[in-house]
Amino acid sequence: MKDRPASPGLLVESQADEMDMSEAVIVKSSRLKSVVWNDFDRIKKGDTFVAVCRHCKKKLSGSSTSGTSHLRNHLIRCQRRSNHGISQFITSREKKKEATLAITNYIDQGQKKDDVLNLVNIRFDPEQVKDETNNTLSYNFDQRRSRFDLARMIILHGYPLAMVEHVGFRVFVKNLHPLFELVTCNRVETDCLEIYVKEKQKVNELLDKLPGKISLSADMWSATDHLESSYLCLTAHYIDESWQLNKKVLNFMFVDPSHTEDLHAETIMTCLMDWDIDRKLFSMTFDCSSTSDYISLQIRDRLSENRFLYCNGQLFDVSCAVDLLNLMAQDALEALCSILPKIRDSIQYIKQSREVQAKFNEMAEQVKVQSQKVLSLDNPSQWNSTYAMLGAAIEYREAFSILRESDLGYIACPTEEEWGRICTITGYLKSLFEVTNVLTKTNFPTANIFFPELCDVHLQLMEWSKNSDDYIKALAFKMRTKFEEYWDKSGLALAVSAMLDPRFKMKLVEYYYPQIYGAVALQRIDDVLNCVKALYNEHSICSPLASIDQGLGWQVGSSSGSLPGSGKDARDRLMGFDKFLHESSQSEGSKSDLDKYLEEPLFPRNVDFNVLNWWKVHTPRYPILSMMARNVLGIPMSKVASDSAFKTGRKVLDRDWSSLKPATIEALVCSQDWIRSELES
Repeated sequence: MKDRPASPGLLVESQADEMDMSEAVIVKSSRLKSVVWNDFDRIKKGDTFVAVCRHCKKKLSGSSTSGTSHLRNHLIRCQRRSNHGISQFITSREKKKEATLAITNYIDQGQKKDDVLNLVNIRFDPEQVKDETNNTLSYNFDQRRSRFDLARMIILHGYPLAMVEHVGFRVFVKNLHPLFELVTCNRVETDCLEIYVKEKQKVNELLDKLPGKISLSADMWSATDHLESSYLCLTAHYIDESWQLNKKVLNFMFVDPSHTEDLHAETIMTCLMDWDIDRKLFSMTFDCSSTSDYISLQIRDRLSENRFLYCNGQLFDVSCAVDLLNLMAQDALEALCSILPKIRDSIQYIKQSREVQAKFNEMAEQVKVQSQKVLSLDNPSQWNSTYAMLGAAIEYREAFSILRESDLGYIACPTEEEWGRICTITGYLKSLFEVTNVLTKTNFPTANIFFPELCDVHLQLMEWSKNSDDYIKALAFKMRTKFEEYWDKSGLALAVSAMLDPRFKMKLVEYYYPQIYGAVALQRIDDVLNCVKALYNEHSICSPLASIDQGLGWQVGSSSGSLPGSGKDARDRLMGFDKFLHESSQSEGSKSDLDKYLEEPLFPRNVDFNVLNWWKVHTPRYPILSMMARNVLGIPMSKVASDSAFKTGRKVLDRDWSSLKPATIEALVCSQDWIRSELES
């Protein structure tokens, strides 16, 4: 059997060891780029180059044709080198291919694979993930950076803080990287709070630079373990300089149940001033409740005192449209409270055995039921599932009637009168279901889409109120009362938003109002148009174009002496004069943005229309009206996300986070929202 030939690495080492090093000269060259030369001296004797290890004085080939792999391999097994290990000489800028080759060579020489891999520190940097994922290896382990990566992960995914003390997690981390110092629950909580402070500063700077106003929504949450515990979530909604609708959670505060509405209003005002957005607020959206009405009224009065609101706050107070639809759906289901148990019992009865199910299927075929709907029980906390259950039961109505006649054990079948009411009320639910789907198909709906949908609901309620069945008429009256309270409060904002849709302008208002208001429709239309004009005039005074003119005027005035009092007070006193100048200039023949917009033809309606893109493109043509559109279209007419559209209760805080201190909960919830939105952008 032939002897195995020596590997090239061993060959160059043995040849270099036998060389006479007298009269050798150390060579320093800028061409030596590899990091391995930090541990070797390159020596030249005659025409031969030798690399001498600075740790053990081992001599190896230093020729440029020999490469550096044998030098790397030597450093791996050089016992005299302190902290020897390949993680010490692989830099983040070197290619992973070279590192893998060195590891493979080391494994080939008899070392255990796990021992070798434990020497390598591979760092994941989320900020450089686009450029360096799977391409970088770093020899510098950063404990602080890793700690904050862990905290951000917990925030982002909603993990419990206590996971850092779980045995499985600690074992996993130690095996993943022995140098990482395990942290306690208190330590990671402190890190999360530090991340919150930094992220809050970013959001503060973003809000400060926004080109338009900010609208706010307020939402109540409950804790998992203590449903009586409440939290108030304040969310900012705005259209940015790129004409994208955005939202960010600003506060998530524990609400003391003993506090009055006045204290709640004061708490919200404190939050607004803490963020320094009280003067930038355009509107606020609350639930449909008397408590919310009082709180919003208190805040509006405070802001109006400082002249922070447009149109004296006429558009400030908005109720959530989807919340209204949910309340109306609950009214409809409440009207069926004595009938719903029969439907549920009927479904359970036919599903109690295969024999009964087969018998029922035969009866369905007998009456020629061709429905594709499946009979299944509902989830009472999701009213759309109850609507689906009722819709399926109606399809099998005749089959249920036959089953009642042939099976004495089945006693839950509704009467004919009850079936009639089920059909009528399910029709109401169908309308509410379809409108809710339209309004929540995106998490960022613009305000213009709400007006036509809610006008249709208004007209349907008027028809439902004419039902001959007193039971149904009473339900329709109850639902209509809720709707009209909402309409009186939010109808003007809805109409103004629709006017800023170039596909409709004032035509949509002129179409629906006669059907809704009858003889007083013209007056109502004028009310909308007057509000639009007033809003436009106020935006024109505050526009950058007007500011330039006013700035020049003040410069001229300052040359002959300033007005008595502070500049701010004088400017406030002349706001009326600025308005007069603007209105008089419009009357002299030049057309305003608003006049041009209303006179031009409607934009063609098509499926792919995006109202924000339209205003982005047409901003140069309508510079003042586009400012107004940015503010109005950003009003959150609904604060309900698509995944919560049909839920009948409050949002519930995660169980693991519910037990934390209120300040920590706020930091986690807000930071999670900010980090997620940053990743999605």
